[in-house]
Parts: sequence; structure tokens; C-alpha cells
Amino acid sequence: MTAPTDRQTYEGEIATYWFDEGVLVSLSKSIRRTVENISGNVALVKQITGNKPVPLLIYLKNSPVPDKETRRFSTEQLPHIYTAMAMVAKPGLSQLIMNVLFKLKSPPIPMKSFTDDKAAKEWLKQYL
Repeated sequence: MTAPTDRQTYEGEIATYWFDEGVLVSLSKSIRRTVENISGNVALVKQITGNKPVPLLIYLKNSPVPDKETRRFSTEQLPHIYTAMAMVAKPGLSQLIMNVLFKLKSPPIPMKSFTDDKAAKEWLKQYL
């Protein structure tokens, strides 16, 4: 997956973003997540969305497992910026990430993993 050239894209430290039919799409980058770069990403997403939570379709890439504090912070921020999250990845990757992030309690927003982005987008439309 590559970012589109027919619409505005937004470059962040951990991902590239664009809108597709009202859904925010994220092309993840393979870097370690930290509280600092997650904070910057939350600010960027709020700027892109006008501070209104939106559904997110994220194309995951392999990246180092974040530390416990970063996982906690990231989980706390999710409902402030997203209404739901569909993760598109090779089989197993998104499940691994969900297990790492939410091993003790369920995610704070609806989340589902997909290997097909069309199915992911259809699922997200209910959260528009």
C-alpha cells in the first residue's frame, strides 16, 4: 500500500494519513512508538479531523513493541481521536498488536482486524 496522489495527505512521524469516503486512512511507519511521538501523532490527527473523532482504517507494518507507558498512553488517547479502528495487516500481525496493547482489558473503542481493506472499510462505515 502506498499513499494516494489524487488527494491531500498528511505526513506524521509514525504514519501518513488521508481521507477516503469519510474514513481516515493511516499508512503505518515501522518505527518504535514512544509517548512523545504518540503525543505528536494525536495532535496531528486532531488537526486533520478538526478535533472530531473519526473512524480509522490503519494499514499496519511491523514495528518494535512499545514500552508499557507508551501502550497505556496510546490506549487512553484512542477514544479522543477515533470512533472505531479497522486494522489491515498480514494474518497474525494485527492480532499480535491487539494482544500486546489490550491483554488485560478490552480496547476503549470498537476494533477489528482484517486482511482485506474493502471489508475493513465496509465495517467502519457504521461508525461514520
